[in-house]
Amino acid sequence: MATTVLWLRRDLRLHDHPALHAAHEAATGGDVLPLFVLDPTLLASAGRARLASLRWALVQAHEEYDGSLVVRSGDPATVVPRVVQEAGASSVHVSGESTPYGRLRGRRVHDALGDVPMHAAGTPYAVSPGQVRTTSGSPYQVFTPFSRAWRDHGWPAPESAPAGLRFCRRVDSEGLDALPEIDDAPGQDVPALTRWREFLDEDLATYGSERDRADLDVTSRMSEHLKYGTIHPRTMLADIAAHEAGASTSAQKFVTELAWREFYADVVWHHPRSAWHDYRDTLAQLRYDDPETDGAAREALEAWCTGTTGYPFVDAGMRQLLTRGWVHNRVRMVVASFLTKDLHIWWPHGARHFLDHLRDGDLASNNHGWQWVAGTGTDASPYFRVFNPVTQGHKFDPDGDYVRTYVPELAHVRGKAVHEPWTADGAYDHGYPRPIVDHAEERRETLARYEAATA
Repeated sequence: MATTVLWLRRDLRLHDHPALHAAHEAATGGDVLPLFVLDPTLLASAGRARLASLRWALVQAHEEYDGSLVVRSGDPATVVPRVVQEAGASSVHVSGESTPYGRLRGRRVHDALGDVPMHAAGTPYAVSPGQVRTTSGSPYQVFTPFSRAWRDHGWPAPESAPAGLRFCRRVDSEGLDALPEIDDAPGQDVPALTRWREFLDEDLATYGSERDRADLDVTSRMSEHLKYGTIHPRTMLADIAAHEAGASTSAQKFVTELAWREFYADVVWHHPRSAWHDYRDTLAQLRYDDPETDGAAREALEAWCTGTTGYPFVDAGMRQLLTRGWVHNRVRMVVASFLTKDLHIWWPHGARHFLDHLRDGDLASNNHGWQWVAGTGTDASPYFRVFNPVTQGHKFDPDGDYVRTYVPELAHVRGKAVHEPWTADGAYDHGYPRPIVDHAEERRETLARYEAATA
C-alpha cells in the first residue's frame, strides 16, 4: 500500500476524474491526498469575482472529498514537494495542462519533485489539446474543419469515482485563510451537476433558437463550472447524447459551443504566444488608439469599462460584467466590437478587463473570443465585420428588458426605444450619458484604417 498525492488545479470535482483514478490505482489499496495550492501568481491576476468563484468551488470540492482536501498557499514548486514529504507519498498525479503558465508551472513542479514521479491523466477537455490534427499531422487553424475532426475523434465515456477510495488525513491544511472571503462578490450558488440537469430539462430544447437573446435566461451558465472543472465536458457530452433532445438542432448547437472551447485550447497549445498577441499578422500595421499614451483613448476606455458609453446595449453588458461577473455571450461580442471598432483600442485591453471581472475567465476562450471579434484571430472573416450596437440591441433585446435591468437611469424608457434614448423624450432625465462617439463615423474610420493597414 502507498500514499499518492492528487494535485488539483482546474479539476475540482470527484466524479469523472482520470487523474483521481490514476492516483487511486497507484496507491494500491493505500490512500490518496487531494491537494490544492493557492498560487500567488494566479491569485494576483484574478479579480474579486473569480476569487469568490474559486472559494466556492474549493468549498464544494472539500465536501466531495469528505473533508480531506488539503489547501496550502505558496509557490507550487515548493509546496507540492513539501506535502509529498509530509505524507510520505510515492507519486503525484495531475490532470494535464494546456495554458502557457500551467505548462511552465507543471514542469517546475516536476523538476522540483526529483525522484518522485508526477503523472498526468486526462485534461479539462473532452479531447486533450494537441490530439486533433489534420491528415498530414498539422494542427487545425480554422474552427469548422477542427469541429468535424473533433467529433470524429470522439472521447471516452465518463467514469464514476473509484470504488474503495480512501483519503489521507495525516497532513495539515491551511484551509481557505489565504483566500480572501468576498461576501458581496457575485458567484455560483448551485452545484455544477444540479445546474447542468436544470439546463438539460428546462432550456436545452430551445437553446438553438433563443440562446442569443440577452433578455432571456436560457443559456447554460456552465462556463464557470468548466473553468474550475467542477464538471467535465465529457460528462456533459454523454448526458446530451443520452437526453431525449440529444439529436435536436439545439443540442447539436450546444455541442458546437463546447467544440469552440476545445478549439481555442488547441490553438493556445500549439501557439502559446497567441494568448496575448494577434494570431494572424495580417493587421500588424493597423493603427490603434493607445490608452496608455492617449488621454482621449484612456477616457474612452474608462467609459467602456464603467458602462457609460451612451450606447445602452453596450453599457448594459459592461454593467452586467461588473455586477454579475458574467456576460451573455452575444453581448460579449457586441461590447468587444465596440471597444475595438468604435473606440479603436487593441483587444488585449478589453481581454484583461474581462479576466479581471469574469467568474468564468478562461484564458484561451476569452482571449481568442476577443480576437474573433477583432479580426486578428483564427477566423478568416475580415476585419470589417462591425457590430452595430443599436441594431444588435433591437434584435437580441427586442423589448429593452435587458437594458432596463442593468441601466436603471433608463428604466423609465419603455419598449425598444431604450436602445436609442436620443430619440425618446425625457430619456436623459435621470443622468444617462450621451453617446461618446458616433457609431456611423467610427465605422467609416475603422474601414479606413483597415484599408491603410492592408494596402
